[in-house]
Amino acid sequence: MTTVARADLRELIVRALVAANTSEENAGHVADALVAAEADGLKGHGLSRLGAYADQAASGKVDGQVEPAIVQTATAALRVDARCGFAYPAIAAGLERACSLVPDTGIVAVGVANSHHFGAAGYHVERVANRGFVGLGFGNSPAGIAPWGGHIGVFGTNPIAFAAPRGDAPPLVVDLSMSKVARGKVMVAAQQGAAIPDGWALDPEGRPTTDAKAALAGTMLPMGDAKGAALTLAVELLAAGLTASHFGFEASSFFSAEGEPPRVGQFFLVIDPAAFAGDRAAFLARVEALVAAILEQDGTRLPGSRRLKNRAQADADGLDVDAALYADLKARSGE
Repeated sequence: MTTVARADLRELIVRALVAANTSEENAGHVADALVAAEADGLKGHGLSRLGAYADQAASGKVDGQVEPAIVQTATAALRVDARCGFAYPAIAAGLERACSLVPDTGIVAVGVANSHHFGAAGYHVERVANRGFVGLGFGNSPAGIAPWGGHIGVFGTNPIAFAAPRGDAPPLVVDLSMSKVARGKVMVAAQQGAAIPDGWALDPEGRPTTDAKAALAGTMLPMGDAKGAALTLAVELLAAGLTASHFGFEASSFFSAEGEPPRVGQFFLVIDPAAFAGDRAAFLARVEALVAAILEQDGTRLPGSRRLKNRAQADADGLDVDAALYADLKARSGE
């Protein structure tokens, strides 16, 4: 591992993406998300993604120069067309507009079409909660989960994220993949030549496997078995169906530079607690009452507590990143 300051890592990522035909503004959005994932210990959505992102921008599979287009289609509905560019600038633009509308409407829905990998889903909704609002996010991805009983991927791993503001503490964030583990963890294992635990994935023939590369070529097992597969279907329709984007079985890979843009979708809800709880203070009080009930039992913790601990350590001591990935980053950035 190599230790690097957050600001230095961000600068190198921006330079690497700009060198791969990405605008500096778009590169900044991507870099912020990758650095945040590294700081939170979410390695599968951090620096490990940079090589694929840069290669796809260079090949044109992702348009690194494009600006997203936003249309307000109804009083409380926004459609953002990512235009086959990176997801991060499109989502940031849509959620910024949603946060400006939601005090008047109480709730705003944001659909992002023709998009790309959106990283750690919690990253986006946490930024909404930092503004004092509740956020829900759904995203689909290239096929990685089979319908229950099958072995050919149809759905993506389709993460769901939720964030709620708190009074004097960081937002409460729930971020989970519909697969038993995020596919990014399997990708990292494949990059490192490491095995994965039994029970995570199936190979292309539908057999259980601990081979990370075979798992990437096969399918991930859904959390909750049949119930998880059904919930994955629901997320697929929210993220891709509502936005007229590609379903998982239609989308090209996030990992390779070849092929057409994946054109996946994301869907967000931004909610103003004041519209439902009477005022924001009342909602915050209810959040703290529930948090206290959870933490009064020995052995419990809040979702995201490990992530916040990792973030604090990264802020104090710098980021520990994979040395090989860091060397590749420096080469791509021109150092």
